[in-house]
Amino acid sequence: MAMTEDTVSQDTGKRSKLPLMLGFVLALIGAGGGFYTVQTGILLGNGSSTAEQGIVPDAEPVRTMPDVAFVPVDPILISLNESGGPAHLRFRAQLEVPSAHAPEVERLMPRVVDVLNSYLRAVKLDDVRDPSGLVRMRAQMLRRVQIVTGGGRVNDLLIMEFVLN
Repeated sequence: MAMTEDTVSQDTGKRSKLPLMLGFVLALIGAGGGFYTVQTGILLGNGSSTAEQGIVPDAEPVRTMPDVAFVPVDPILISLNESGGPAHLRFRAQLEVPSAHAPEVERLMPRVVDVLNSYLRAVKLDDVRDPSGLVRMRAQMLRRVQIVTGGGRVNDLLIMEFVLN
């Protein structure tokens, strides 16, 4: 049978809505299935939180504090002479030491102040003004203090005050 042009134009103008409806129904079924699996805990664990169930999760056990003491370093005031005029650096720190070594480090404090004073006098003003300069200077000072006090006596150098006037 031969089709006329009228019947061809009518068939192409009227499309079936069945694929659209089928896609919509499948999307609803998929969304419902996803909701179900998440709520029941099949996919992402239990849907209710531990607080809702009355279960308190195990907290990390509290560790004991390390046995350390902090030995203050006498404040140091350094004159920095640069082309821009004189500037003053005020420095104050504390040394973190194991409690057993605190008296030994206190006895060596004049040497510690001397080595810090010598290092800070050699520092350039540009090094002090550099944002990452303080980190480098702190590492240098800590290493010098550890050499003066001996191995294992000083854990850290804590800078309490670092002011440039």
